[in-house]
Amino acid sequence: MSWQAWAQAASLLGLVGLSTPLLGAYIARVFDGCPAPGDRIFSPVERALYRLGGIDPEREQPWSVYALSMLAFSCVSVLGLFLLQRVQGALPLNPTHVGSVAPALAFNTAVSFVTNTNWQSYGGESTMSHLTQMAGLTVQNFVSAAVGIAVAIAVVRGITRRRSETIGNFWADLTRATTRILLPLALVLALVLAGLGVVQTLSGPATAHTVAGATQEIFRGPVASQEAIKELGTNGGGPLGANSAHPFENPTGLTNLVEMWALLAIPFALTFAFGRLVGDRRQGWAIFAAMLALWAGSAALATWAEVGGNPQLHALGAVGANMEGKEVRFGAPASALFAASTTGTSAGAVDSSHDSFTPLGGAVPLVNMMLGEVSPGGVGSGLYGMLVFALLAVFMAGLMVGRTPEYLGKKIQAAEMKLVVLYLLAVPALVLTFAGVSVVLDSATRSILDPGPHGLSEIVYAFTSASNNNGSAFGGLSANTDWLNTTLGLAMLGGRFLLIVPALAIAGSLARKQYVPATAGTLPTGTPLFAGLLVGVVLIVVGLTYFPVLSLGPTLEHLGQ
Repeated sequence: MSWQAWAQAASLLGLVGLSTPLLGAYIARVFDGCPAPGDRIFSPVERALYRLGGIDPEREQPWSVYALSMLAFSCVSVLGLFLLQRVQGALPLNPTHVGSVAPALAFNTAVSFVTNTNWQSYGGESTMSHLTQMAGLTVQNFVSAAVGIAVAIAVVRGITRRRSETIGNFWADLTRATTRILLPLALVLALVLAGLGVVQTLSGPATAHTVAGATQEIFRGPVASQEAIKELGTNGGGPLGANSAHPFENPTGLTNLVEMWALLAIPFALTFAFGRLVGDRRQGWAIFAAMLALWAGSAALATWAEVGGNPQLHALGAVGANMEGKEVRFGAPASALFAASTTGTSAGAVDSSHDSFTPLGGAVPLVNMMLGEVSPGGVGSGLYGMLVFALLAVFMAGLMVGRTPEYLGKKIQAAEMKLVVLYLLAVPALVLTFAGVSVVLDSATRSILDPGPHGLSEIVYAFTSASNNNGSAFGGLSANTDWLNTTLGLAMLGGRFLLIVPALAIAGSLARKQYVPATAGTLPTGTPLFAGLLVGVVLIVVGLTYFPVLSLGPTLEHLGQ
């Protein structure tokens, strides 16, 4: 690798290391119930929103009501976004004169953005109006990320509270996450990106005259504003079909670095906030270390595979990195680093074609998603996902020493472990069931570009991405069909809500328990040893679950080179 590639990786690590404690401390202040920075600015806005919605922010909810509030909000959001797409042709701010979106695609897109997946079976510049991009998709980029933060904070409250029947107020958590965290950060980042060359305008397409005398319509729109929350909220869906590979979204190596940091900033910062909220910063750093190890390992493996290039081309005398499907302005190392970051989080934004990666290089983003999006995962979802794995880790450790497992003073018993098992089985069941059915249906297999092991990888990647609310794809799969639009939409719904509800149920169960003081037999969970155990548990669970399909897909393709 060149020194520039090493410098970019080091810069990204430095930015993450710098922002994690600063942003994490701020997030903890927002949700710890004490006066927080910016109260004089944000409190009047929040009070107005509470009055408008008839919300009493001081009235806390048990986990079941918290979950029902979240589900009701999401259902209304899906319906509203679906209807907006269906009537966009008759609405203003439509300079490209696009018509209504087909029902199956509108359903898929509405579910995709509400679940923080942002799977896109369409070209944004040719399908969505400016109004739909701003009032529909961008709004959901904010609130879907805020839902993830709210759920994560509710789970943390469940761990810290004693003999409590409540875990907070969903509407208050949603509002504070949006107004105090996502909106200010997105505003600053949008200004930075616009200053660095990302397009931002409400104008319609620009007309260019080519040297051959023809004319060409070049898309323009509110790109920087959507790009900012697309990355910060680990959403991933951009206004342009090429996503962050398009120079209008990501014009330079510097914007590429900024966007990668934006993907990682909040998920890593939430680990520090977790340590502050539970009163033991070592707990947060242990979770941070486990996430960092998984992310760094995937980035290193992807970079090695892509910089190493294609062995078949090497045999023909063509040496060098695998540059197929990559932007020359980024190169193989930066593309691999971006791929590891966007699939380690639940973003799904891409600055290269994952479908054109080498078999092992393409396996990295696939496995990253199979980990359950915990390296470091999506905004909020990464934290509560890793906390579920932490409960499993202390349970396994307790079995080995013959005592009831405890985590941060709460006994982990049968009720919690049943919910943990439900949480961990939901996504693999969705992925393997839908993928298994799809590979035997002619209507689905016709969407595959490359038959054989890579074709299997295309199908499995799609359902893994949808079920884990990532949104990236192996672009060879033509996903805009009724079957894939519908089943991927169902996978997105299941992957979002079949995990959130058990996580909130775990929070409610733990909140009702009394604190148990640590003893000499209690497993310390704020140590490097526990972080290593946590990484091992994640890898073992994922390896045992997905090893057969990974063997038939990317592994077999690699061995066949």
